[in-house]
Amino acid sequence: MFATLLLPSFHATAEMRKIVHPDGRVEYTNVAPEQKAAVVNTYYKYRNADGVLSFSDTKPSGVQYELVRFDCFACKVDSTVNWETTPLFADRYRDEIERIAALHDMDAALVRAVIHAESAFNPQARSRAGAQGLMQLMPQTAAELGVGNPFDAEQNIDGGVRYLAGLLQRYDQDVRLATAAYNAGPGAVQQYGGIPPYAETQAYVKRIEVLYRRYQMID
Repeated sequence: MFATLLLPSFHATAEMRKIVHPDGRVEYTNVAPEQKAAVVNTYYKYRNADGVLSFSDTKPSGVQYELVRFDCFACKVDSTVNWETTPLFADRYRDEIERIAALHDMDAALVRAVIHAESAFNPQARSRAGAQGLMQLMPQTAAELGVGNPFDAEQNIDGGVRYLAGLLQRYDQDVRLATAAYNAGPGAVQQYGGIPPYAETQAYVKRIEVLYRRYQMID
């Protein structure tokens, strides 16, 4: 466990601000207005000259490509995914997840559930808020955790697991509160004395519960 882990005051998606747009759309974000112009959430998916599947935020030339938009997989409130039946990713990064989870006294099934919810096991995922990689670490959070390359699967998993382990310790192993804080930030959990009344966060916590239970059954 991480008794000495210093939790930053933000998390993978950090402290949230509520923005009501002119069209009535409501957005919760931790990204300051001056930062948002730099956030990239559309990528080009293509195979390079060696046939390797690649992602880039720059339009490739001379190859066929597909536009891809990344975001937190389980955060969309009106998601049509059936979380009880959606295929699991039992074997992806199995060795890394089991080794790192054991190192930090974490349940590998919970780590898989969070990765599934955050990125659907896409190591190149980046959210609209700028969170990166498998466990969707914000750049500042990644830096605090010593993650040099958040798109490197092993580094990202190690940083995300250490952060999640710290949250579980902070909330006395309460998975619901820890995952709520992973989504909305510890400040929001403290402010509301529990899971924040954000539709996204409440949906996220419920979906994590389902995924966690299902991954436990196959571990």
